[in-house]
Amino acid sequence: MSFSELKTVRTRLNRSELFVPGSKPELFEKAVSSNADVICIDLEDAVAPQDKDQAKKNIISALNDFDFGKKTISIRINGLDTTYCYRDVIDVMENSGERLDLIMIPKVGVPEDCYAIDMLVTQIENKIERNKKIGFELIVETSLGITNLDNIITGSKRIESLHFGYADYAASVRMRTTNIGGPNPDYVTLTDEIDGNREKHWNDLWHYPVSKMTTIGRAHGLRIIDGPFGDFSDPDGFIAHAKRTAILGCEGKWAIHPSQVDLANEVFTLPEAEVTKAREILKAMKSAQDSGAGAATLNGKLIDAASVRQAEQIITQTELIESQS
Repeated sequence: MSFSELKTVRTRLNRSELFVPGSKPELFEKAVSSNADVICIDLEDAVAPQDKDQAKKNIISALNDFDFGKKTISIRINGLDTTYCYRDVIDVMENSGERLDLIMIPKVGVPEDCYAIDMLVTQIENKIERNKKIGFELIVETSLGITNLDNIITGSKRIESLHFGYADYAASVRMRTTNIGGPNPDYVTLTDEIDGNREKHWNDLWHYPVSKMTTIGRAHGLRIIDGPFGDFSDPDGFIAHAKRTAILGCEGKWAIHPSQVDLANEVFTLPEAEVTKAREILKAMKSAQDSGAGAATLNGKLIDAASVRQAEQIITQTELIESQS
């Protein structure tokens, strides 16, 4: 291990993050009754310009009146390039008490984006003597954001998680796709001819940005959350996409429709067989260390200190899930 210690910024259960437009308060209660770990009430893309003021009032009312239980509550503010952003932060924070946990900042591009919102939040917290400190969620959804990501994360100590925004990222780099997540039939590899046949192998066109986000984000101890899957009528596609990002290091995924919440929870809850294997690894390694060995074998496979770190991650996440159930 490096002499520089890696610390996790904040641990929260974040398998599913359900998005609800702030302009539709009739959906708030349904979101609360869902199995979502996090509810993000949206002031940005899901709200039309003429509805943004009322949406903000709806959010303030909900934060004051609703019982959200153990759920983590976030709001997605409008971008720093709009005229809505600063009022989103000020109005909601000064009028909603202590219930809000997180602010999601869209389209981050430079560290100063986070610094600017941090300045506003810090001044408000000090002014109203707020006890619970607000955390930040960042959406990585532009070429500028993915390029500057390592520096962006230094813009505020409030940053807890990174999220990938498929549609805006695709537009930013001019990808020839209108998919929000999922595959594209043109992103394939064609094999050489074998016995007169050539096969097509589909590839994941989102692999690079998601992999970069997980690598850089984990280096800063952040949670990494996969973004939306646009076709909510395709549960099999959602599950396949979520499994790919889980393998890459994501620990949760957005749900843009209530039907996706339980799917996300299922994918990002480790199977009992994996948890059992992790416990066996820890047990076998402890026995080896007690006997003076630095490594051990389990079911014919080598396990060492790296195996222990993998197993510990699985057990920690499982215990977090069990504590919230």
